[in-house]
Amino acid sequence: MPRDDIKYRVGFSLVPRIGRVRLGQLEKHFNSLEDAWLASPMELKQSGIDSSALNAIKQRRPKISPDDEMARLARHGVSVFCHHDQDYPAHLKEIYDYPPLIYVRGKLLPEDDWCLAVVGTRIASVYGRQVTEELVTDLVRNRITIASGLARGIDAVAHQSALSAGGRTIAVLASGLDTIYPSEHLNLARSIIENGALISEYPLGARPRADYFPRRNRILSGLSLGVLVIEAGDKSGALLTAQHALEQNREVFAVPGSILSHTSRGPNHLIQEGAKLVRCTTDILEELNLTQAVNQVTLKEILPATDTESRLLNNLDAEPTHIDEVCRSSGLPIAQVSATLSMMELKGMVKQVATMSYVLAREFREEYRVRVE
Repeated sequence: MPRDDIKYRVGFSLVPRIGRVRLGQLEKHFNSLEDAWLASPMELKQSGIDSSALNAIKQRRPKISPDDEMARLARHGVSVFCHHDQDYPAHLKEIYDYPPLIYVRGKLLPEDDWCLAVVGTRIASVYGRQVTEELVTDLVRNRITIASGLARGIDAVAHQSALSAGGRTIAVLASGLDTIYPSEHLNLARSIIENGALISEYPLGARPRADYFPRRNRILSGLSLGVLVIEAGDKSGALLTAQHALEQNREVFAVPGSILSHTSRGPNHLIQEGAKLVRCTTDILEELNLTQAVNQVTLKEILPATDTESRLLNNLDAEPTHIDEVCRSSGLPIAQVSATLSMMELKGMVKQVATMSYVLAREFREEYRVRVE
């Protein structure tokens, strides 16, 4: 395909009713999409497209300059690829309803073929956030790229955890790449551009719409080797992503949760229907036949520095514990406990996961338990 055809693909993407199927008709009938763009209404009709698409082209084409649109994309730092291009994601080419164009801010790299979609509720619990952070951190350390939808809740935690662990992450948007939704994730989006990519099938100027989000989800699963669902209601968009994954012959993973929690209904149902139950990263890597690429990061010094630290460590674990409970179980005054926990958090030994509630940091928890057992 002539690379010059890409600007005419972009032009047609701005015409309503011209999607993958009709674009394929034009491409098959004409020698090039430039010829299709310059064709008369009669010539377009002979390509086999229906009257509604023909009318849309007649109305919109005079108002579109493919060259101007390409210049606009360049000003926004946006690259555009079609499924013929080498830089178009290999896994995405495999799905039936692949997007005819993808717009990209940032860079897609060959290593992004090892990609896992991580999705979940916008109203994440402390448990959901903690599990997301721990699993994503481990996945990134095993060179897995994390894809998600830049939404509030689990999506945002997944992206931020990947970045914090020094890994790569991809956000798939349900809008043009000049519109970040939700707007409070603008800084997160900028960080993703520096360490991964923003992707959309929608041209610049496209605003987020309710019907765009379900279609966005098929791209999330299509990019990936599998989909991991962490907390989702029984009518969540995360479950739609899992459904797309099944239709695309991708693996589906789910983190179990309390049967009393509304946000655990989705993943618990997926497990009941045959999704892989995830307790740790190894469950995912083994199912995908991926060997662990790197050893887990260990701490140079994991022994508590004082008797107070030791007593507090014996009263903390992976489950969040409120500082009042720590005081009661350790027998130490709150001022001493508060000051020591603050110092331990700076050392990376513990982490505050909710207001005045602490857990052992994951790396410290693993290494300390090995040493003391």
